[in-house]
Amino acid sequence: SVFRKVLLERTSQKMMDDSKHIIIQAKNARIIAILAEKFDGSLAKAMDVFYHSATAQMIQDGVADLHCRSDHYLAEEIYREYAETS
Repeated sequence: SVFRKVLLERTSQKMMDDSKHIIIQAKNARIIAILAEKFDGSLAKAMDVFYHSATAQMIQDGVADLHCRSDHYLAEEIYREYAETS
């Protein structure tokens, strides 16, 4: 039926959205861990820098498929951004 088809499409889309969210959160955690190394192991400082960066916001917004870039590349970009504004 049409109802079943629509329900399956919506369920499938929700699962894809949830999966993407989980993947982005795992990527964020890896980037924060890399940043923490740059801040002498300070996870709190790394999280603060990450969550206040324009780059992190662009990753969340899906700009230019940044989530496809390597964790190290993105950590370097965020660190550079922090260094330029400090």
